[in-house]
Amino acid sequence: MLKHYVIAFLISMVPLIELRGALPYALANGIPTLPAYLVCMVGNMLPVPLIFFFARKVLEWGADKKFTGRFFTFCLEKGHKAGEKLQKKAGSKGLFIALLLFVGIPLPGTGAWTGTLAASILDMDFKSSILAVLLGVLLAAIIMGVGSLLVINGIHLFG
Repeated sequence: MLKHYVIAFLISMVPLIELRGALPYALANGIPTLPAYLVCMVGNMLPVPLIFFFARKVLEWGADKKFTGRFFTFCLEKGHKAGEKLQKKAGSKGLFIALLLFVGIPLPGTGAWTGTLAASILDMDFKSSILAVLLGVLLAAIIMGVGSLLVINGIHLFG
């Protein structure tokens, strides 16, 4: 059982997969609901401060390098586009709510990694960025948890 906890924790730290893959995995493999939420949310939030402070610098440094340039440029453009989208929809006052919703609504290309990178590119302050991302991760966890439990229970009911 410990193996499933570790795998769920690690999945939740993978960019683009994050909570959207970790929580269904945890619940489908018998991890009780509350521990599954805790393990996946902690794993998803663990890289956020590092992303906020260092990702932009590393991506800018590697954007013109031979082997990393293409991928790093893609990541910078993704973060920049996400930041522009957030700022356009929310303006400066609604940026916190927009970041929370961007992270919290589990769609491809959204999540803690992209939201934190966007906040860093937009030069949002650390505290409000982390709080918005944390609340967004909580929202995504609720959505994914409810959806996963409905699917898992439906499979057991009809399978």
